[in-house]
Amino acid sequence: MKIAVVLFNLGGPDGPDAVRPFLQNLFCDPAIISLPWIIRAPLGRFIAKRRAPIAREIYARIGGGSPIVAETQKQARALEAVLSQGDVEAKAFIAMRYWHPFSDGAAVAVKAYNPDKIVLLPLYPQFSTTTTGSSLKDWKRAAKKAGLKQPTSTACCYPDESGFVRAAAQRIRTAMAGADAKINWRLLLSAHGLPKRVIEKGDPYQKQVEQTAAAIVRELGMPELDPVVCYQSKVGRLEWIGPSTDDEIKRAGTYGKGVIIAPVAFVSEHSETLVELDIEYRHLAEESGVVDYRRAATVGDDPAFIAGLAILVRQALTSETPVCDAPDCCTLPDPR
Repeated sequence: MKIAVVLFNLGGPDGPDAVRPFLQNLFCDPAIISLPWIIRAPLGRFIAKRRAPIAREIYARIGGGSPIVAETQKQARALEAVLSQGDVEAKAFIAMRYWHPFSDGAAVAVKAYNPDKIVLLPLYPQFSTTTTGSSLKDWKRAAKKAGLKQPTSTACCYPDESGFVRAAAQRIRTAMAGADAKINWRLLLSAHGLPKRVIEKGDPYQKQVEQTAAAIVRELGMPELDPVVCYQSKVGRLEWIGPSTDDEIKRAGTYGKGVIIAPVAFVSEHSETLVELDIEYRHLAEESGVVDYRRAATVGDDPAFIAGLAILVRQALTSETPVCDAPDCCTLPDPR
């Protein structure tokens, strides 16, 4: 059997000139700004223009562009190797939402590959209308345009998939290697935040982040790390879900604690980990009196994580409905 696996992620600018169009694509998405197009389009362009200089400075700190495509390519090749066994030939394709490679190019490449079946696999462990929902909707458009007719199934969300959880826990153990046992530690399980109004409309993201965090804590078996779920990367004036990661860092400093911070919603390194967690939050920790600050890596192409993704793909191939943690989350509408 010949299968195509389409890996979805947000993407990121590949150089300084791509920052503004990347942001424009982001803020013009109805899943991000839930306004009619006639208002959303000019507003999205305005926000992108205003934020582009700041974003360029952020990306300049990590070489001028995002490493997310290269990270995803490693995951794609590793997944192909695990899936391509016996009479199965597997090829993974990358479809980013806001910058190249887009779903249109991926759909054309899948068409040329001519698989027997297609599996859609978002690299967002927790479902949100703003991430998985938006990516799947865009794929449906691109697939129709490319004329794809093959049977297609989806591995929608996997907040507590065992391979993902094992890999994340091991990353925390690695980050804690050599830590001073006399320090009173706090484990911050940090995820990208969302406006509260998105959650209030039925988005399961926050619930699934909490599922992920609870599963990692159980797998880790280190309750002395005093785990706290928190949310980062807030933008704009809307009220966001909390507590915020920066507030939790300050709170840990107030109590003279050390901080180990672990990204639980990102599976690859990009600006929110390499700049926000590694640079900005480290500086905040130093200013706030945190006695030691450590950051766990994302799961990347960890063999346990890749093996877990392979299990999800195989389940999707034999399932008539999406492999999904929350009932009907794949059919939730954009948060308009």
